[in-house]
Amino acid sequence: MKRSFKYIFAGFVLLMTTACSDSLLDKDPISNFSGQGYYKKPSDAQAGVNGIYNSMQSLFRLNFAYWGEGRADNVTTRHSGDPFALQQNVLTPIINSARWDNFYTLISRANYAIKYTPQVFGEGESELKKQLLGQSHALRAIAYFYLVRIWGEVPLITEPYESVEQDLFVKQNTTAEVLAKVEEDLLFATENCASSYSGARNRVLITKGAAYAYLTQLYMWQKKYDKAIAAAQNILGDPQYSLVAMSDWNDIFVKGSSTESIFEVGYNETQTNGLRILYAIGSDSDYVPSTSFIASIEQGDLRKARIYDVTQVQPRKIWKFFGQGFNDESADPSSNNIVLTRLADIILLKAEAHAQLQQPTEALELLNRIRRRAGLSVMDEASANNLYGNLVNAILHERSIELCFEGHRWFDLVRTGKAISTMKPINGLADERNLVWPIHESAVLRNPNLNQNEFYK
Repeated sequence: MKRSFKYIFAGFVLLMTTACSDSLLDKDPISNFSGQGYYKKPSDAQAGVNGIYNSMQSLFRLNFAYWGEGRADNVTTRHSGDPFALQQNVLTPIINSARWDNFYTLISRANYAIKYTPQVFGEGESELKKQLLGQSHALRAIAYFYLVRIWGEVPLITEPYESVEQDLFVKQNTTAEVLAKVEEDLLFATENCASSYSGARNRVLITKGAAYAYLTQLYMWQKKYDKAIAAAQNILGDPQYSLVAMSDWNDIFVKGSSTESIFEVGYNETQTNGLRILYAIGSDSDYVPSTSFIASIEQGDLRKARIYDVTQVQPRKIWKFFGQGFNDESADPSSNNIVLTRLADIILLKAEAHAQLQQPTEALELLNRIRRRAGLSVMDEASANNLYGNLVNAILHERSIELCFEGHRWFDLVRTGKAISTMKPINGLADERNLVWPIHESAVLRNPNLNQNEFYK
């Protein structure tokens, strides 16, 4: 995938000049053009939205794991660069994962689609128009949700950059302001996205279910537990989502587009990602399971042998994304989709919300859905207290195992206030200001109105 879009923090604009295609992943090369001049007909609007998904492929190909797992306790590394910096908590403003350029490329494309899609369809009602706008709003919301969780206060840009009279030197907004826009965009998406699409597109395009999934994550981040439960119920009540059998658990990631998947970033042999680099190249992969993670798995858990090679004291690769017994040492790029959210994620978030509201019956019913599939005994409140201290901790432990290496663990630790207590014995994390990333020095040098996050000044 061409990486011609660099250093974009103020909504600089580039859109994809691809023709409308049956396959989201069949992309033509990217080049510059005016948004006003490009959006002429509905197929141009479709191509513009395809360009947003194209940005998401670049954005998450490696960094979903760096941002969501690299600073947490479930992985360990022997690599230099970002894996070492994140694991040892020695973040600096020059590490690659401190760059937010690709987020703002995605946001710029979304801003163009949101502004110009209505014009090509005119005033009449159009289902395609609604769907394209819903997807554009949702994708922009996902980008801003990650931005806030990674960097805290970030610039909120909601208009495309089209004139030299527009202010390039944007200022940061408060996290509350940005998250309010995230919620607004996601609610818009729940009203306008399709409930489903045909074939495999159903999991790589934003649906109503995907919008509700991210609303659930957002409300859990904000500790709005009642709202999280209501959002999650829209997914649990949708018959198109169901837990796969344990025998098919790896296929969620190996084959993609399972009944359990809600939203995944689509890849193929042309549009590839770094899953092999992250998890599969034997002793040379970025990450392997940590000793503490291995020790935390309950006896009899059927997932264990599907996650890594249990015959090795220190597993050399993670099988979860490639299948049990996977033994290919190639560093070739991967064509697997990256699953960003799935039904098990939402079930456990809803369970956690019920537990936080002192509703153990509802929480345990949801928790035990996941435990039973994993071959574990049904848990009651007494056993949760005995094993993990309380029911919330038991659910967080279940998330740690079920969702391991999928990009959730660090965010779970931060939103539940457990990042410092968990990571301080491992890497000395002790200051709440250190929970966010530094802003990359290239962005700070180009924009005098950006303030470096306090811990890194």
